[in-house]
Amino acid sequence: MVFRIKNHTQGRERVVAACDEELLGKKLAEGRLRLHVNPDFYDGFEGDEAALEQFLRRSTVANLVGKRTVELAIKLGFVAPENVLTIEGVPHAQWALML
Repeated sequence: MVFRIKNHTQGRERVVAACDEELLGKKLAEGRLRLHVNPDFYDGFEGDEAALEQFLRRSTVANLVGKRTVELAIKLGFVAPENVLTIEGVPHAQWALML
């Protein structure tokens, strides 16, 4: 599995943005929900499941898009299935640790 992963640091926050590779650059819209899987935000490098897991474990905030990306976050216990939004059939999840 291939993911696009980018790490952002802002003060004490470590934000990981990740998506299924084929979604990079897509614009999704459904009802009032809009999401641009912007390469500037999501495209840092290509990684596998192990790489994404390492970034998730070190992050304080995550923004995740795509079936494989969100399923991995659920499997690892970072995201509860009932907290996943779907936009045009594409899963999207965010989480943040309260410091």
